[in-house]
Amino acid sequence: MSYKTLDRNDLNFIQSVVGDSERVLYGDQINEEFSHDELSGTESYPEAVVRVISAEEISKILQYANKNHIAVTPRGAGTGLVGASVAMEHGIMLDTTLMNHFIELDEENLTLTVEPGVLLMELAAYVEERGFFYPPDPGEKSATIGGNISTNAGGMRAVKYGVTRDFVRGLEVVLPDGKIVHFGGKVVKNSSGYDLKDLIIGSEGTLGVITKAVLKLLPLPSKAISLLIPFPTLQQAIRTVPLIVKSKAIPTAIEFMEREVIIDSEEYIGKKFPDNQADAYLLLKFDGNSTEEIEKSYDSVAKICLEQGAVDVLISDTDERNDAIWKARGAFLEAIKGSTTYMDEADIVVPRNCVNDMVEYTHSLQKEVGVRIKSFGHAGDGNLHAYILKDDLSDEEWEKRLSLTMEKMYAKARELHGQVSGEHGIGFAKKPYLKESLDPEIIGLMRGVKQAFDPNNILNPHKICEP
Repeated sequence: MSYKTLDRNDLNFIQSVVGDSERVLYGDQINEEFSHDELSGTESYPEAVVRVISAEEISKILQYANKNHIAVTPRGAGTGLVGASVAMEHGIMLDTTLMNHFIELDEENLTLTVEPGVLLMELAAYVEERGFFYPPDPGEKSATIGGNISTNAGGMRAVKYGVTRDFVRGLEVVLPDGKIVHFGGKVVKNSSGYDLKDLIIGSEGTLGVITKAVLKLLPLPSKAISLLIPFPTLQQAIRTVPLIVKSKAIPTAIEFMEREVIIDSEEYIGKKFPDNQADAYLLLKFDGNSTEEIEKSYDSVAKICLEQGAVDVLISDTDERNDAIWKARGAFLEAIKGSTTYMDEADIVVPRNCVNDMVEYTHSLQKEVGVRIKSFGHAGDGNLHAYILKDDLSDEEWEKRLSLTMEKMYAKARELHGQVSGEHGIGFAKKPYLKESLDPEIIGLMRGVKQAFDPNNILNPHKICEP
């Protein structure tokens, strides 16, 4: 399918909509950062970047693009890892980072209405200062809430609280033909026909452009305590997780990590990890309204871990200790990236009781394929982040070994009844693996949904399930 190349008339129209010339970039004005996202290796420049500030501007631009068959790519902070915000057909890129306003905090209904460009770290600070809590907690805090919604981001607190989808009550969306529509709202329950809001969540900007979101909030827990639990082997650590989940105590987070990744993190942030006596660790967090309440929860979990062979249970009950542990955990991605020349990643999700099988397989795969693979992840929800490192391989050899590694990892995930992505999405980079992992009938249904929303296929083409 061919798309119109932007000409002077198109740029003049965009300029007439926006008014402010500084918010329209084209040609040499387009910074290299707009050609790619954080990691995927997918690169393509848009012909114009429009720094939009309202749903009305987006509506007029999409209406014009739909009529003239110009490709349009929505983009937030560009922190994605699968090429979902890369302009594969060039065209117009809608940069939503200036749409970063807090619109309404409704304390009676426990909702917060925001624009899509609000950063996750800004959102967390805003609500916590006012005694509220937005639980989704993806690792990249400089991502926008619009990007989080578009990928249904998860994060470490998903074990107890769920993922982004569980905290989106309503959306304002501009459809590919320019119509502004509203899905959901402030209501807690809704059985009024198909839930189109949930189709938009996780659609990676292929069905519509999010311009407002009504988010569900909770009262802010007043206390949090972490447990750092060293195990002799990763197998013992991972096999303890289902027992923890089955217990009456529900941790906020259950993370797993290996010593080699911790070493990378120590070097990256320049600080020693609080413990160095083991090759594998579980990191658990508990929250609540009092120390006594939390202690009741973690006492039983600590006992389970010790029964399963844990070397120790280290209780981190001060902000300083918590910060030291979680800062190291938060640095894992950048630390691994800094340890090699280039890398790609898979965020495979498998049933919780299969995480160890998946990790052990990636270990064996290193020798078989001849690449280094480092991993960590969310043991509590079965989400494994595996990073394949290029090191000193030539480009040709890297592409060959990367492709083989990915194929084998995703095949193993299918064997374990897992899925291609737990939280990063599919974008452009992971399309072939999604196609292999799902029945053709399901891919056909996805394409039918895309066709219903965007019959001219102008919005973020070549992403998720498109040929």
